[in-house]
Amino acid sequence: MAIEESDVASEPNVGRIITGDACVAEGAAWLAAKDPRFATALQLTGPLPLRRKADGFAALLSAIVSQQVSLASAAAIWGRMKEAQLTDPRQVITSSDAQLRAVGLSRQKVKYARALAEAGIDFNALRGTPTDDVVRTLIQVQGIGAWTAEIYAMFSLGRADVFAPGDLALQEAARILFELPDRPKERELRKMAAGWSPWRSVAARLLFSYYRVAKSREGI
Repeated sequence: MAIEESDVASEPNVGRIITGDACVAEGAAWLAAKDPRFATALQLTGPLPLRRKADGFAALLSAIVSQQVSLASAAAIWGRMKEAQLTDPRQVITSSDAQLRAVGLSRQKVKYARALAEAGIDFNALRGTPTDDVVRTLIQVQGIGAWTAEIYAMFSLGRADVFAPGDLALQEAARILFELPDRPKERELRKMAAGWSPWRSVAARLLFSYYRVAKSREGI
C-alpha cells in the first residue's frame, strides 16, 4: 500500500507520528513480515483502527474519569461533566468538591482531577517531547500511572513506538497469540515488545483487536 504524505509524520526527538490509516497499515505489514503469528492475527482482525484521539487536558481528565468504571458509566459521567462545563483546568480549579461530586466523580477522582488541573502541564510542548519524558512528566500527577501515560502517548500524541505492557487485555492477547503458559507480567511483556520496535503502538492496536477476536471465539 502506498503511504500518503499526510498519513505519516516525523518530529525531531520523537520519531514517527501516526496520523492516518496508511501509517497503521504500514506498521501492521512490518509486524506481519517479522512474525508469522502477527500475520495470522492480522488475517483474523482485518485492517486495524487508527484510534487517534485529541490531546490535551480534557483527554487526560477523561482517562481519569474512566478508571475502574464501565465504559457506559464513564461515558455518562463525562457527558455530565461537559454539560456542566467542567472539562478544562480553570473550570475544575474554580469548582467546588460538591459540584464535581454531583456529576459523578468519587472523592478520590475529585482529588485526581484537581491534581491534574493544578499541575500546569504544557500540553503543546508534550507534542515535541520524547516519549519517555512524556511518561515521566505525566506520572508525576496524582492519579496518572504508567498505563494512562503510555496510552496517552500512543493514541493522543500518535507515537508509533510506544507500548502499554501493564494493560491486561494486551497481556492476555499476547498469552493467547504467542501460546504462553501464563499471562505475561508487565516486565516480561515490555521485554517482548522491545522486539516490535519501531512499531510497538501498531503491535498494541493489533493485540487489542486480536483480543476481541480471541475472546469472541471462546464465547466470552
